[in-house]
Amino acid sequence: MRLNLGIRGHDIAFQEPEQIAKEAASKGLGAVQLALAKSFPDLPTQTGSLSPGFAKYMYKAFADHDINIAILGCYINMIHPDETKREQLLSRFKEHIRFARDFGCSIVASETGNVNEKMGYTEDNFTEEAFQKVVKSVKELADEAEKWGVIVGIEGGINHPIHTPQLMRRLLDEVDSNHLQVILDPANFMSMDNYENQENVFQDCFSLFGDNIVAIHAKDFIIEDNWIKMVPVGKGILRYDLLFSWLKENKPYIEVLLENTKEPYIDESVAYLHEQYDKV
Repeated sequence: MRLNLGIRGHDIAFQEPEQIAKEAASKGLGAVQLALAKSFPDLPTQTGSLSPGFAKYMYKAFADHDINIAILGCYINMIHPDETKREQLLSRFKEHIRFARDFGCSIVASETGNVNEKMGYTEDNFTEEAFQKVVKSVKELADEAEKWGVIVGIEGGINHPIHTPQLMRRLLDEVDSNHLQVILDPANFMSMDNYENQENVFQDCFSLFGDNIVAIHAKDFIIEDNWIKMVPVGKGILRYDLLFSWLKENKPYIEVLLENTKEPYIDESVAYLHEQYDKV
């Protein structure tokens, strides 16, 4: 069984879809996560700019190189403290949902935001009030996704309100929609309190929402200045053996997308992941 590997489009140093697709294919990759504004800064991608023609052009540019658009990344602050801005951001996500099928894509993804306007780690995110704001926004997005047959992929992590596997399970239960699923980035759940017990973190993810995982983000981490620091794949201490042994048994051919891994590390990281996958 072969590892189904891809990468974020904006981690490849080109800004034309054909160039990104060609470069990804040359590295033996088969999928991309496409964040339109990040990959194509010279194109208008603001809310209201998308169309079936735009989406189909992108689909063909990648399909011509046998690259699948696995995820549309629309990373918004879905609990932005300014309600007007929050609604604008949710409208942007809904537009991605409406046109996802024309990209040949079934998943639109985001993290769960920040109670502050500026993104970053704060324990202010870890309140019941913040969690309920996430529930409200995700319900609104899931309702839109149900109309279009699309999946809302939510990614958890310690910089956001959904900062533990237990809270991810609770979000799934409270939203209660099959159109809400999980993008698992295991490095995002690592903290100074748990990184030495990665097996427990992985097991929590698998047991609590394993059935709901629709894609994987692959990055790595080290401990620096008594904190978690993200690094390219293969340069850290993430237990890929734990991840890949479970994926082989439970999620064959799921798309695994490199993140936080740019040149000159991509080829080395691709080789590392294939090596780790083939070992288990």
